[in-house]
Amino acid sequence: MADETTSTPSSEQQHTPSPRPSSGPGGARPPRPAGAAGGPGGRKFFRRKKVCKFCTEKIDAISYRDVRLLQGFVAERGKIVPRRLTGVCTRHQRRLSLAIKQSRNIALLAFAARF
Repeated sequence: MADETTSTPSSEQQHTPSPRPSSGPGGARPPRPAGAAGGPGGRKFFRRKKVCKFCTEKIDAISYRDVRLLQGFVAERGKIVPRRLTGVCTRHQRRLSLAIKQSRNIALLAFAARF
């Protein structure tokens, strides 16, 4: 053990990174199968555009007292569900969030889920 010495690597012995393989993020991609999107057959699932529930039912006023309606737009954990998930238009989403906040303040809706 006394014979062993520790040496620091010199500049010649330092590790240089090897070139990146061509199959990585910048490399060529494998060909797509024939049934993939864009090829013959196209998409297998068509997502229908969501329409505003309030516009179709012609509901103008969103009341903070209508707890059953508001609960449909509050997630299980107590968060307000975003527009892209519910399909509500911008105007009604703003009114909806105000109504939810008002009903939370007077304890009709819970702020968070119970544990």
